[in-house]
Amino acid sequence: MAYAAGASGAAIAAAAIAQAIKASGAIVSVEPNEFTTILSRTEKPAVVVAISGFRKKRYQYLTGYKGFVFYTKSNDPLSLTSDTELIAAKKIWIPA
Repeated sequence: MAYAAGASGAAIAAAAIAQAIKASGAIVSVEPNEFTTILSRTEKPAVVVAISGFRKKRYQYLTGYKGFVFYTKSNDPLSLTSDTELIAAKKIWIPA
């Protein structure tokens, strides 16, 4: 009986992940230099940033542009213009 409960739990988790992907729309992963190019096309870009890692920092960034969500990650912080609105997040999770 425990196996059946575990299987239904996995099905529920899979359905939740599928729903999250539908809700978030398309997430486009790009290289950091392409991400900054996209930001340069926006007058006052808003960027969500999260820093992960304990010994080695990893920077993750999200921004919206023309109905798409663009994502990048970098070992070093990106150089952003002063008109960029930064929104700090604890974590950015991108569905695989």
